Amino acid sequence: MSAQYDVLIIGGGPAGLSAAYLCHKHGLSYLVLESGKAIFQGIANTYPEGKLVYASKPKDAPDPFMVDELRPPDKPVTVESYLQYVQHFVQHENLNVQTDVVFEDIKDERGGLSVITSKGSFKGKKAILSFGSNIPRELSVYGDAKMVAKNVEDASKYIGVKTLVIGGGNTAADVIINILKAKREVNDTQPVYWAHKAETFDVNKETAQRLGEEILLGGNIRLLPGATPRIGEVDEEGVDRLVIRINVFQQSDGVDLYHAMSFPMQNVIACIGSQGPLPIFDKLGVQTIACTAGVCKIANEGDRLVLLTSDFESTRKGVYVIGGAISPSYMRINEGSIAEEKHPNLIYTAINDAYRVVEAIRQKLG
Repeated sequence: MSAQYDVLIIGGGPAGLSAAYLCHKHGLSYLVLESGKAIFQGIANTYPEGKLVYASKPKDAPDPFMVDELRPPDKPVTVESYLQYVQHFVQHENLNVQTDVVFEDIKDERGGLSVITSKGSFKGKKAILSFGSNIPRELSVYGDAKMVAKNVEDASKYIGVKTLVIGGGNTAADVIINILKAKREVNDTQPVYWAHKAETFDVNKETAQRLGEEILLGGNIRLLPGATPRIGEVDEEGVDRLVIRINVFQQSDGVDLYHAMSFPMQNVIACIGSQGPLPIFDKLGVQTIACTAGVCKIANEGDRLVLLTSDFESTRKGVYVIGGAISPSYMRINEGSIAEEKHPNLIYTAINDAYRVVEAIRQKLG
């Protein structure tokens, strides 16, 4: 029979790791489930190399950093230095973290919850959603095959295979540069296909220069402007595949011809922006409220904000939401009333959210 944790934590960023440390400190059994290759993967993916990390806090915030061990230094340091410190901290405290685990769903069970992931199910009494807001947007295609929407974390896994990168901006170009470099270092001549729904690609001068250098060094790239992902399918061998339409030849008899290519999903990287956490909230049945004129002062009219208690518990009993997923604001239930609450997307707020949630869970679990 599988073990039941007191707390299951989805996301290994500042909020999730703070929650894990506090559970560890107070004797609660816990497990962090991180989709990336390492903790703080979201920060590693979104912060440019060399960017400084500050111990910033809102001017009107009365509380200090409630988990001082994860507080950024007063003197700004590079993101690489901060990540290195955090990794050493996790090892020193021997925190219970599983990486490369993709969160899928939460099911109610007798006496608790079951968190469904790509690595199986985990049982817990409480669950903390501590992922950020930079959740990749899914490709809009028909079919049952599982879609791929991610950044490249290990370029070497694309060596020896034809790879498809979708998206026309700097992120897609950076991914292609990394894969081309990995292929070049082992003399792999398999091409990287770069597809974009528009006819032109839009990258800045610096990125274009780096891409050009890789091509001059022998990078094999094939451009697919005006290409559109059409359908996800499972082939006869059970492999998830993406069919992408290259061009269309309209016929007078109404039967159009088109060229298409089919790639295994595991060889597809979609860099088409972020969608935020709303689709996850909808899937889990976590209630949100749409902003109307006069109600919201931070969010825009029509934006949907997650509904939380003062302890950050959602309308899904036992499921808490903290960190960047509820920024820049959320709807707070307080003594029978509901009002918009400001919530800056800072390491400070993520850490202090975790402190308040773990304190609330400790009281509820006795």
